[in-house]
Amino acid sequence: MKKLVLCYFLLVLIGGGCTQKTKVDYIIYNANIYTVDSLFSRTEAMAVKDGKIIATGKSNEIFEQYDAKEKNNLNGKTILPGLYDAHTHFYYYALALNEANLTGTKSFHAVLDRIVDFARENPEIHWIKGRGWDQNDWVSKEFPNNDSLNLLFPDKPVVLIRIDGHAALANKKALEMAGVSPNTQVEGGIFQTKLSKGKKELTGILVDNAVDYVTKLIPEPSKQDKTKLLLKAQENCLKVGLTSVAEAGIDKAAIDYLDSLQTVGLLKMRIYAMLNPKVENFHFYLKNGAVFKPKLTVNSFKIYTDGALGSRGACLLNPYLDRKNERGFFVSSIDSLEVYAQRIAASAFQMNSHCIGDSANRFMLHLYEKVLQGNTQRRWRIEHAQVINENDFQKFRKNKIIPSVQPTHATSDMYWVYDRIGKERASNAYAYKKLITYAGMIAGGSDFPVEDVNPFLGIYAAVSRQDIRKIPAGGFEPQNKISRQQAIQAFTIWAAYAGFEDKQKGSLEPGKVADFIIIDKDIMNCNEYEIPFIKVIKTYIDGIPLN
Repeated sequence: MKKLVLCYFLLVLIGGGCTQKTKVDYIIYNANIYTVDSLFSRTEAMAVKDGKIIATGKSNEIFEQYDAKEKNNLNGKTILPGLYDAHTHFYYYALALNEANLTGTKSFHAVLDRIVDFARENPEIHWIKGRGWDQNDWVSKEFPNNDSLNLLFPDKPVVLIRIDGHAALANKKALEMAGVSPNTQVEGGIFQTKLSKGKKELTGILVDNAVDYVTKLIPEPSKQDKTKLLLKAQENCLKVGLTSVAEAGIDKAAIDYLDSLQTVGLLKMRIYAMLNPKVENFHFYLKNGAVFKPKLTVNSFKIYTDGALGSRGACLLNPYLDRKNERGFFVSSIDSLEVYAQRIAASAFQMNSHCIGDSANRFMLHLYEKVLQGNTQRRWRIEHAQVINENDFQKFRKNKIIPSVQPTHATSDMYWVYDRIGKERASNAYAYKKLITYAGMIAGGSDFPVEDVNPFLGIYAAVSRQDIRKIPAGGFEPQNKISRQQAIQAFTIWAAYAGFEDKQKGSLEPGKVADFIIIDKDIMNCNEYEIPFIKVIKTYIDGIPLN
């Protein structure tokens, strides 16, 4: 009898010592997980429930505390947080999937060939639009004119957008429809002209604000076609591991359309939308406040300060090296920039300013300091932060301004940038390491469709400062290379922080959304030149595999 009682008490003690495991939806284990937390921790396993990360840790630790019907052995494959492109034009990238792709053309003749082919294959399209040409890739390196387009398309409007979106070539028909003449003037833009037999004529080249005269006439696709294009764009993003994108300049109507697709579960990506500084956008959002939904953040205004370096619209302190009488220009008036800054400072919204040239960067950094009056918690951003004067870096630190940069711009522009601004100014251009030193972080992006949608190309460019052909040897301005850890942070947690979203995403930590990707190589330890060719095996949003 005593033995039975003793056995009973032992069983009670043993049973009482057992801890019931917490049920979760699934456990991933035997993985190589970079959590991108504050320590950039590396671990093995992750428990997920209801679309959230419940825990991360060693495989045996997770199995001791959690149980799930679904247990996924990754056999050492690498996991990263879902990648975040902090500067894109996602909506317009989607619509451009129905346009002629002119990227990679090595001559204007090649551009014309593609447009002719596109017109022949799409006879139902009444407005021909193409995008992606870059005269810097051609032998002549000069802007083309529209003579050939006028001959090929006398009765159909054509507009061909330069790769950066800051210049375009329009044929005569398109210019006539826009009501543009050789004497038309526009603030913050140029209608390029030439003299022909003593008479001033339009060349068809439009720079910065002049581009809008033509593009605003192009009809948007039908709702059915628009939805199809947006979902195709989403698919392209998911394939390369993007779970979040920042839409850098959009209007309320487009935001409402994206939101409607998310509401019915079609658009699953997370979008941080920057508003264009239009009257209707200010009126609605300053009255109704910011939007923080699970898949949509609307918390900022995108302000254009100057143009692009490739089209010589970037505003410089000193003249272009290859155009001694040009310094670029502001595309918004000084008065309007100050009004925007004061108005946004009086609200809870962020101000994100497009600044390429050192003059534009200096002006906006000074204006930020003036209106913020010591408030360093606003997370205002400089988009591009491309050419910075040596004396202005400290303003990022002083006012906690976030540089939002696109590393592939450096490796796209490096072939001609010395000709534009010289070596001395170029040493402080695309200066990612220096910006991190002063600002503490950079938000990483691509500016797609200006650059490729694949974020691994941006990570590689930031780390190597080379193109995929390993040019130039040692890297372009190699003093501004950053580490792999910093590059990954730029496309994850720092991008999320730049949008006030770091408490919800950007790292794989308990309580955050289970947005993550499984990739085919260990990005922290593979050969550097393998980074741009990393393949995404699977992309998860809210813990659900989407590809």
